[in-house]
Amino acid sequence: MTIITKHLIKAHLGPFLFAFSALTGLLFLNAIAQRIENLVGKGLPWSIIGEFLILSLPHTIALTLPMSILVALLYTFSEMTAANELTAMSAGGISPIRVLMPPLLLGIAMAGVMLFFNDQILPSANHQLKDLVVDISEKSPTFELQERVINRIQTQDRTRNIYLQASSIDRDTNHLEEVVIYDLSDPGIHRTTYASQGEMIFDQEQTDLYLTLYSGEVLQVDLSRSGEFNRSEFKKQIVPLRGIANQMDRQKTGSVRSDREMSISMLEEAIEEKTTEIRAIQDESLERAQTAVSEITKDLSKITTTAGIDGVLRIDQNVAVDALTTHQNQLQVAALESAINRYSVEIYKKYAIAFACIVFVLIGGPLGIRFPRGGIGMVILVSVFVFGIYWTGLIGGENLADRGIIPPLWAMWTPNIVFFCLGVLLTLGLGRLENSNRGGGLDEIFSMVSRLLRKPLGRLRTTD
Repeated sequence: MTIITKHLIKAHLGPFLFAFSALTGLLFLNAIAQRIENLVGKGLPWSIIGEFLILSLPHTIALTLPMSILVALLYTFSEMTAANELTAMSAGGISPIRVLMPPLLLGIAMAGVMLFFNDQILPSANHQLKDLVVDISEKSPTFELQERVINRIQTQDRTRNIYLQASSIDRDTNHLEEVVIYDLSDPGIHRTTYASQGEMIFDQEQTDLYLTLYSGEVLQVDLSRSGEFNRSEFKKQIVPLRGIANQMDRQKTGSVRSDREMSISMLEEAIEEKTTEIRAIQDESLERAQTAVSEITKDLSKITTTAGIDGVLRIDQNVAVDALTTHQNQLQVAALESAINRYSVEIYKKYAIAFACIVFVLIGGPLGIRFPRGGIGMVILVSVFVFGIYWTGLIGGENLADRGIIPPLWAMWTPNIVFFCLGVLLTLGLGRLENSNRGGGLDEIFSMVSRLLRKPLGRLRTTD
């Protein structure tokens, strides 16, 4: 490894780590803010919260790692050109394309890492996160209470056997109407509480439930004393139910994986399975069609020798049944083909996002050299512009491919192909570097964009 190569790698390492940390932190906080309501107020242990945060991180990394490569290339080459480092290298006989080779090799290595990450780590994390979110959402018992139904209230110690019934439950105010509580915790004593109204209040940890009952009575039968009966009235009574939401049941078996929760091998197996189902349906349809033709031929021969009324009716019934079966088969085949499209899109997307690491090197290096005086403003402007177009094309292509409008291959690889060709043109078009640090300010970027927009706008005006 030469001194120039080591210097270029070290120069890019710091900006890359900073951009990766900053972008990952911002997007991660935004993702957590959208899901924080699923964590707050459920009395979750720190281990569950930590697991939730860790499983939410891979999805953010899949977005920010290619983005960080572009930011690092733009910033580093812009600073090196402004400091006349690339001019000195050019004077020493080192071409700009030679300067781009070390970052390009690093981009290829990062593409391999990204492909492994998208294929193995990200699908598993998405699957575990989905199961965890489902478990967390089912933790609070208030979601299980139903109106006009006897609801069993399970406490932490599992010793109390309590059932609750209410004619109406207001989810916003936790207000109950016509409450009945059956306490069967003691086998020798049956206690039933009736109240005209009630309120549910949880403690701060959302683990203990306090029922405040109004205007009611308590009926108690002591079976151990030959059926002794007691009745008492109350205006207000508080019934504590401790440990209601302290336990969270984790699913022992994972749920069915979606396309974004599968590795490439799983997706290929799913495609093969769906293709086999389509072939079976097509073979069944062909067999039904051949059977129908033979039956109709027999009925026609009967019509020529008999009255034919029954034969005509039988033919109409066969045709109707075959038409209905054919329509159902077509719907099944369409659903299977749609699933195959989704699986194919996910496979191509894993490769496309990994290849974006190489594409962003080809884009970021020449632009950083071309605009040395742009500074942080140029880095932010170009990065947002490239990211916006790239991710818009990727998401839009995914939606079109899922609907079967365009093939999955072109849907996922069109943004890469466009930016790759643009990057190659920018790399081959690198001119002399001696005077590159005299221009390339942020105002030049705006002027270049205005010139590009001026031509189509002028054509529209002339046509009007």
